[in-house]
Amino acid sequence: MNQPLSKESWQYRGLNAITPGLSYLSNALIELAEAGHPVVAGSADLQYSNGLVRFAERFPERYTQFGISEQNMVTAAAGMATAGCIPYVATFASFLALLCCEQIRMDVAYCALPVRLIGHHTGISLGFYGTSHHATEDLAIMRSIADLTVVAPADGPQLVAAIKASVDYPQPIYFRIGRGRDPIVYQDNVAFQFGKAIEHLQGEELTIIACGSTVHPALEASRRLNAAGRSVGMIDMATVKPIDREAVLKAAARSRIIMTVEEHNVLGGLGGAVAEILADEGTGVRLVRHGIQDEYSLIAPPTHLYAHYKLDADGIENVALEALRKQ
Repeated sequence: MNQPLSKESWQYRGLNAITPGLSYLSNALIELAEAGHPVVAGSADLQYSNGLVRFAERFPERYTQFGISEQNMVTAAAGMATAGCIPYVATFASFLALLCCEQIRMDVAYCALPVRLIGHHTGISLGFYGTSHHATEDLAIMRSIADLTVVAPADGPQLVAAIKASVDYPQPIYFRIGRGRDPIVYQDNVAFQFGKAIEHLQGEELTIIACGSTVHPALEASRRLNAAGRSVGMIDMATVKPIDREAVLKAAARSRIIMTVEEHNVLGGLGGAVAEILADEGTGVRLVRHGIQDEYSLIAPPTHLYAHYKLDADGIENVALEALRKQ
């Protein structure tokens, strides 16, 4: 008969199972708590998947393990916010945005409570887990909820900056993050401001607007295209709502084509948000929405899925070249 694991061996196994990139989340929350902010955290039985076990070990009295009870977690977080806490609750994005939509709308956003909802393993990053765990509708759902800010950081350092900026932010926030394996785009202590895009490159032929996991490959694709003699800009739209309208319109005035890139259905997400701005202002610029077409994503390793849906650097480059050829 196997002996039960000691606390030390369980911690060792659990902590070493954490994807390094997801340590940023706990580290940021630990720093805020140590600075005296009334930060609390919770997860739906995924503290190792999202790295919150680190926060739980540092501040056990501030961490709640809700078990597989995501809707209850969101409602409880709303209650904590009414008591003066700043709750950060996390689970798979497919569960948080779809399963908990009513609780997010009625208990959090409608009540204007400063709850921070962290949907991790977004898009198709869960690969073999399949459609039930792929989150390709969450941007569309979350940005349609009134008074809910939607943020999709590109990497760990930007997530830390956004988490720190959120501590005094008055509105509820939905953070859309990956599985902790995103390549680094920014240095530590990167500046972050809600509602402000980051312009990496300017281009006269085409400007790519990306968010979250697609920022790094979009930036690489843009640099390749520029090295080949094209004029391609690139913008990181980390805040999907409220979106930086000024950045979109400046890009539209400068470039002949705007191309959005997202690990999400092309309907209702970043591409939809940009389309609304261009239509409202009557810019007449051509828009190419690149992402997952209106379909359920396939089941495969994430790297294979990114290649299949042309969401890696090679794929984004080829989609941009095709758009330029059609211009």
